Amino acid sequence: QVQLVESGGGLVQAGGSLRLSCAASGRTFSRYAMGWFREALGQQREFVASISWNDGSTDYADSVQGRFTISRDNAKNTFYLQMDNLKPEDTAVYYCAADHRGTQFLRFTTRPDYWGQGTQVTVSS
Repeated sequence: QVQLVESGGGLVQAGGSLRLSCAASGRTFSRYAMGWFREALGQQREFVASISWNDGSTDYADSVQGRFTISRDNAKNTFYLQMDNLKPEDTAVYYCAADHRGTQFLRFTTRPDYWGQGTQVTVSS
């Protein structure tokens, strides 16, 4: 059974940092693009960041560029989202995702191959 399991969410003050992790199991994801999405209350799920499987190239939404960093460890089948200088508008449920079709597809899709169950991030002002 394929699973993506997020961890690391929580409550933090504005300007603080959090690091989210997504542990993959059930198959090897070394040839999958991996990404993070978020869904704020009452809003649509939106793309946050992605990382390719081969050259490690990354892609970020404009709203998080320069504050968030995505990385992966293929040996551990785990990838990460380091979030710095958090703002109240970053408050959302964060979901990890995986897709074999690459980072460009992942940026625009609403139906990746796999979704995680989500982890809440709350940033207080």
